[in-house]
Amino acid sequence: MAWRTHTSRVVYENPWIVVREDGVTRPDGTQGIYGYLEVRRPSVVIVPITDEDEVVLIRTDRYTLGRTNLELPAGGTDGEDVLVAAARELREETGYAARELIDLALTTQLKGVTRAAQHVVLATGLHHVGGEEQLEEGIESVEHHPWSDVLELLRRAELTDGESAAALMYAAVHLGRVH
Repeated sequence: MAWRTHTSRVVYENPWIVVREDGVTRPDGTQGIYGYLEVRRPSVVIVPITDEDEVVLIRTDRYTLGRTNLELPAGGTDGEDVLVAAARELREETGYAARELIDLALTTQLKGVTRAAQHVVLATGLHHVGGEEQLEEGIESVEHHPWSDVLELLRRAELTDGESAAALMYAAVHLGRVH
């Protein structure tokens, strides 16, 4: 590896994240500081698809954006098995349970400034069970969008969440909707 780490110090930490500042030698040989955020546990992003071929999205108020955002349900694994966490997050954020959950891929996010792993999970055979417990997260609505409309939302940049866009692509490939 071209990067070399000489020192590492924790600048801030809580149960979910660690902010680090490392003394490094860069690939060009110069010395420097590299700061990044490390997420303690993998997260999950769920692509819930109904039997009517609709994608279930949430519209949530995102503090970091200062506005609402249309996105797929997602959250931390909290040390659980990936599929257990995906089932929990799906129920908490949308009120749905899935007959089948498939772990499609392990992805990385904002890799220039974070060390964060996220599993993309496809959820099918949905049925409503209630339990939308994450209202404190600012979830304003649970929406159903036909698959073709979701692709149009991406095309028009109305669905701008990067992890959602990537997860939808993994699902599209898995389902044979792109060639």
